Amino acid sequence: MLKNAQTLIELKDVVKRYPLDSGEYYQALNGITLSIKKGEFVAIMGPSGSGKSTLMHILGALDVVSSGKYLLKEKDVSTYTNDQLAEIRNKEIGFVFQTFNLLARTTVFKNVERPMFYANIAPQERKKRTMSALELVGILDKANNLSNRISGGQIQRVAIARALIMNPSIILADEPTGNLDSKTSLEIISILQKLNDLGHTIIVITHEESIAKFARRKIKMVDGKIISDTVIKK
Repeated sequence: MLKNAQTLIELKDVVKRYPLDSGEYYQALNGITLSIKKGEFVAIMGPSGSGKSTLMHILGALDVVSSGKYLLKEKDVSTYTNDQLAEIRNKEIGFVFQTFNLLARTTVFKNVERPMFYANIAPQERKKRTMSALELVGILDKANNLSNRISGGQIQRVAIARALIMNPSIILADEPTGNLDSKTSLEIISILQKLNDLGHTIIVITHEESIAKFARRKIKMVDGKIISDTVIKK
């Protein structure tokens, strides 16, 4: 871990329960305590049902804790309203999903630009940021292509550019290579590694060891608990 870096994320004894039709509860997270510093590259791993997706939803402010605390930049996100959580998602967290979540009949440029509309950023600044992000992920030449007219690997590069556009505190990637072949997967994870080298905090949710090995810290989950937390020496 980065010893002198600012603590970006702190989870304190986080529990997440979901109600069942029977009136009982399914406990997806069982007392997670976790700290992530600014500039880390963390892979969160585990089999299906381990709680890694639930943890991602908590970290991404897509869901809230049942008990415990989630501190993001020392602010207690667990107490936020839906509107406050939406603002966190727009300004502090860049999402990269396995299913891409792009608008298919819209240009690459407009897909990347879109988050800035919600923040009332001026058109000139939107254009500057969009072109810069597309250049960073190596897809500037596709700016005017429709998003359903480029390859899967190119689409995921667009998704990464979109995740970067608000200069978020965290880039949260959920199985970002799950729909890609092995060669393209390596290209995508190499881009995330490059972004981490530039100082971005990267959290990747994955079940693939070949992807996790690119991280600098590997957290393994089973049955809603962290069973190991290892710093990977490069």
